Amino acid sequence: MLRYTFVFLTAALISAGAAAQSLKPVVVAKGLDHPWGLAFLPDGRMLVTERAGRMRIVERDGKLNEPLGGLPPVVAAGQGGLLDVVLHPQFASNRLVYWSYSEAGDGGAGTAVARATLDGNALSNVQVIFRQQPKVSGGNNHFGSRLVWSRDGKLFVGLGDRFTRKDDAQTLDNHIGKVVRIEADGKAPADNPFVQRSGAKAEIWSYGHRNIQGAALHPTSGELWTIEHGPQGGDELNVPAAGANHGWPVITYGRNYGIGTRIGEGTERADVAPPLRYWIPSIAPSGLVFLTSERYPEWRGNLFTGALRGTHLLRLELDGRKVVKEEALLTERNTRIRDVRQGPDGWLYVLTDSSDGQIWRLDR
Repeated sequence: MLRYTFVFLTAALISAGAAAQSLKPVVVAKGLDHPWGLAFLPDGRMLVTERAGRMRIVERDGKLNEPLGGLPPVVAAGQGGLLDVVLHPQFASNRLVYWSYSEAGDGGAGTAVARATLDGNALSNVQVIFRQQPKVSGGNNHFGSRLVWSRDGKLFVGLGDRFTRKDDAQTLDNHIGKVVRIEADGKAPADNPFVQRSGAKAEIWSYGHRNIQGAALHPTSGELWTIEHGPQGGDELNVPAAGANHGWPVITYGRNYGIGTRIGEGTERADVAPPLRYWIPSIAPSGLVFLTSERYPEWRGNLFTGALRGTHLLRLELDGRKVVKEEALLTERNTRIRDVRQGPDGWLYVLTDSSDGQIWRLDR
């Protein structure tokens, strides 16, 4: 079993080095309302989601087009709204766009995934292909929601525990606190780990998650890596395997808000996959990307995540699955980073989480 590592974020650990100081954030677009997800179109334009329920095309000169029509109704409250967006792997031929969002229904709300065809500056043939079940009242919190395509054309969806339903993350009769794996049309793949188990949701890939807000595919192994929020500490970096239990809320490094008391049974159990890294105090990670380009040669192969509470971009240097060094970047900006992506030009791009949100390209 992999052993865990953790870090207390001291001033020394979060101080930016010489390489960090050479970063030059260039504003590509501004005037976005809490942007959440970003996808690059083949022609150099970008699709960006705004949590309030708008999806826009950003032109190459940074101009924001009018919101695309045709999206299903969105619960834009609390942490809910229009969330992640990705292109189908064969977008060049089929023009399909996929996105996640918080959706109302009987019992409350839950995360849903929809797809549509992008025709010019409009969406058509909109279909909802997945709905988190059950819909629950969770104070409009913990929708999770990052989307990642696997190499075999399956779609991973990271889902939150909806805050008030954390115990459901340990049971398989629901989608609460899970990673699900679906076909491009939303059906459950025949080789999912719980397809044959009576009473289990066939879409489940892994369980015991709290609130996944970052996900990426490892460029060499093809494995899914995720990063999730813990309560008052205990944010986790994980590699969810088929059928794995990641512990929440029974096994966790997090503590109850305010009072700081222990949650669950402890921090380790033989049948629970330990995190590769956990953070105390919490940095509230969001977005996740492996750097594969030569734009920053000394950082190639590193992992990057945004820090909402930490207000920086965090660089993780890896040796296999072990985090051997970390560095906080853009600390002088004191800005909540919601997402980080590598563009087709090799540069890193980040979304800033505010009512006047921006897209930055990180030049040298």
